[in-house]
Amino acid sequence: MDDTRAKLDRRQVLECMVWAGTGVVWTLNGGVPASRLIGEAKAEESGFSFVQISDSHVGFSKPANPDARATLKEAIAKIKALPQKPAFMLHTGDVSHLARPQEFDDAHQLIGEAGLDVHYAPGEHDIVDPATRAAYLERFGKGATGGGWYAFDHKGVHFVSLVNVVDLKKNGLGSLGPEQLAWLDNDLRGRSASTPIVLFAHIPLWMVAPDWGWGTEDGAQALQMLSRFGSATVLNGHIHQLMQKVEGNVTFHTARSTAFPQPAPGSAPSPGPMKVPAEKLRSMLGIANITFKRNDQPLAIIDSALEG
Repeated sequence: MDDTRAKLDRRQVLECMVWAGTGVVWTLNGGVPASRLIGEAKAEESGFSFVQISDSHVGFSKPANPDARATLKEAIAKIKALPQKPAFMLHTGDVSHLARPQEFDDAHQLIGEAGLDVHYAPGEHDIVDPATRAAYLERFGKGATGGGWYAFDHKGVHFVSLVNVVDLKKNGLGSLGPEQLAWLDNDLRGRSASTPIVLFAHIPLWMVAPDWGWGTEDGAQALQMLSRFGSATVLNGHIHQLMQKVEGNVTFHTARSTAFPQPAPGSAPSPGPMKVPAEKLRSMLGIANITFKRNDQPLAIIDSALEG
């Protein structure tokens, strides 16, 4: 299927997807795009929601956003104001900008104000050398396996946090490495094909823009492991904008940053912080609220800008 890329404002909803064999079933529920799964997803009847934030870059203070701490605080306030409290939060990397202890401490304190359990995947700004890797894992990766990867379950859905920012390849492409891939294979091997799977990492596992390092060199090996599951979702950050696609049974979604936007691939000579008029900035930052339900809406991804 061709890539479908959408950039949406606060009143719009990112297209929602689930899968039945090789088909995608689309529905409209009260004007909101949603979907129905023909199969045996094992999420509990009551369902649940969680939120994803990404690329907070605490410590960033350049013209693209003079105060990334302030916009992270606004994102947390938006989460706290949700009508239904999420079960937990995923943060898909770059909590800090320069992996400094004060940045880690400030991020931990600000994100903690949401009052939620938080599951992190590191970004390349969080781990720049062995010392910062140890400092990051101490604050955000306790209980992780190997180089910081881990898995957990919630109401029948299996979540896997991957690390693809340590051994960067040509142009800054992400890499998982053989040890982590072997661990992932072992983690998924004994699970029923009807188990909903959510993988999350910082750099996209699919090749968004290889020349910009927006992809993971060995990501296809991880994605192949998802092929037997009826429902699989891959969540990433890194590119600071909404992009999505569907391939077979897998939906891919990248989140906006809470700090600054980046240009769309091909629209600028290179990636990096994109300065926009101050009154437009918060319309390009945001959070994602993700809902699992067994029957009506097995998976819905609702993206919300900070304002606009």
